[in-house]
Amino acid sequence: MPLRQAAGEEAVTAFKMGRGIGGHHSARFNSCEWYTPPEIVHALGEFDLDPCSPAGYHQFWTAQKHFTEKEDGFVQKWKGRVWLNPPYGPDTWKWLWKLYEHGNGIALIFARTETKGFFRCVWNKADAIFFFYGRLSFINSNGDRSTHNSGGPSCLVAYGENNVYALKESGLKGKLVYLSPGM
Repeated sequence: MPLRQAAGEEAVTAFKMGRGIGGHHSARFNSCEWYTPPEIVHALGEFDLDPCSPAGYHQFWTAQKHFTEKEDGFVQKWKGRVWLNPPYGPDTWKWLWKLYEHGNGIALIFARTETKGFFRCVWNKADAIFFFYGRLSFINSNGDRSTHNSGGPSCLVAYGENNVYALKESGLKGKLVYLSPGM
């Protein structure tokens, strides 16, 4: 079967332009902040802290306490159960390392399972990973769900047995993978 028929014209064009898998999707917003779909956080129970809370979007609360970019949640002391939707990009891994050291929380990140950061902070440190069925559509800066998906697979990373249990009982659609950190 020719590539065009198997993958579709749009996917072939994206591939030829060097955009790779998911490159034909757009997740552009008027802001660099990606807001978590509320149903994900609600399914996981109450969190004490969100150290990466967006400054202008509070139609739902992800946690009891919030640090925005202005307060620099990375340098703040973290307490309790943490919800982490870190800045996407190279800084993702420093945030995940801090969550690992904290030992109590769940992070929402792209499922870039082959990267050095994923091996360092997830495969070798986390207690479990939840892979979503399908791709997420994040919330834009107006509070509306994006009409496009994120352009890549996402996962939830759990540190602490209580957070593994929360993923197991969440009712979210996907697959939970238990890990043996340090192996």
